[in-house]
Amino acid sequence: MARFGTTTDYIRIRDWIEARGGHPARIRDARDSETVRVDFSTDSQEEISWDEFFEGFDGSRLAFLHRTKAEDDRARFGKMVRRKRRHH
Repeated sequence: MARFGTTTDYIRIRDWIEARGGHPARIRDARDSETVRVDFSTDSQEEISWDEFFEGFDGSRLAFLHRTKAEDDRARFGKMVRRKRRHH
């Protein structure tokens, strides 16, 4: 049974992505420099540094939703989602 988690921890995000052969990217020619993605290819997106990735990640108030447990530990399901606001 697959399990999912959401995190904003840079180390966990980077380790998860790199363990699956991915890298930080942004959509080519995107108007918004904060439009960050995870890319597992080299064709459709512009590769960027981890610093650029996390700057856009925080600037857009994103979190990373990903599989934490699955039959295949290398499952690539992961996506950017908006952070939930905390109520005081």
